[in-house]
Amino acid sequence: MGNKNKTISFRVNEDAFEALQDIAAERDISLSAVFRDYVDQLVEHDGQVEVVPRAELEARSGADGDGDGDEDRTFPPTVEVPKRFIREHERLELEAEHLREQLDEYKAYVNDLQDRLEEEEDEVLLLDELDDEDESYPLR
Repeated sequence: MGNKNKTISFRVNEDAFEALQDIAAERDISLSAVFRDYVDQLVEHDGQVEVVPRAELEARSGADGDGDGDEDRTFPPTVEVPKRFIREHERLELEAEHLREQLDEYKAYVNDLQDRLEEEEDEVLLLDELDDEDESYPLR
């Protein structure tokens, strides 16, 4: 089954509609694109998305004065990732790349053995002798 688009329709009051049109005009996109972006964000963040005008967002982040860190909020939100996590991720990527290279070497070796086997059907091929003959595929 393919990924088919579905249509969603709902009603909003006139003020909300005008606010949505302003958002679309500010972003220079269609009103439909605003809704698509919102739905995509909503699905991606498991329903934890709230659309607010930028002025209200700025008012929320600095006006309450309760000292809970809201003054430092930025849009879009950012997350600080520890350097050890980044280093571990890079290490794992390098290891994965090395393993892919090894897999490619082993596949080439198997293909070479299969080709030799097809050419020499009546002959017995000993792996130790093959390793001595061709050092490009050493057995480990």
